[in-house]
Amino acid sequence: MRIISTNIGSPTTIIWNDREEQTGIFKYPVDEPLILEMESVAKDTISNRKVHGGVHKACYLFSLEQYPFWKDLYPHLDWDWGMFGENLTIEGMDENQLRIGDVFRVGTALVQISQPREPCYKLGIRFGDQNILRQFIAHGYPGAYVRILEKGTVRAGDELQLEKRSGNSLTVKQFFNFLYERKKNPEILKLAISNNSLPEYKRERLKKYL
Repeated sequence: MRIISTNIGSPTTIIWNDREEQTGIFKYPVDEPLILEMESVAKDTISNRKVHGGVHKACYLFSLEQYPFWKDLYPHLDWDWGMFGENLTIEGMDENQLRIGDVFRVGTALVQISQPREPCYKLGIRFGDQNILRQFIAHGYPGAYVRILEKGTVRAGDELQLEKRSGNSLTVKQFFNFLYERKKNPEILKLAISNNSLPEYKRERLKKYL
């Protein structure tokens, strides 16, 4: 896997339910390297730290290979990297293969896959269509958040080198699909609850399905 683009968002004012809000969903490519800090990307905009940023969502990765699918659905948009609010656009990223808990060295940083992205209305704001939330869930390739194990600098062209494969076989795609299934797969449920790389609050919530 390789970084194709590093993306940063500036504060943008939007109107939602007749109220003004700030968002950092409008991210665009930048030429300079990104500094991955323990709870965020330096200089990036995080408008609501209750749902974005933090230890388990410090940096968001999205796959280059998914862009053609969305460009076909939304050809009228002004396309560029960062359209999904990702900090890093990644070539060769496959949520079917990426395990929650995998550890990668990238640039001078060490990162761990922590969870898939669950879409919210701000993605609909970026695309000008709230239908993208339903489409995003159905498509099943959500990208992934990473936890920063060692702070560092990353830049376009850096390779993600696998340092440690998770001993738990739960993939990003399996867990994402599981979250939206009405009938929960008991095998995936067991993998999720026993995966210590998932945020503890998520694992606690899942125990109601046991």
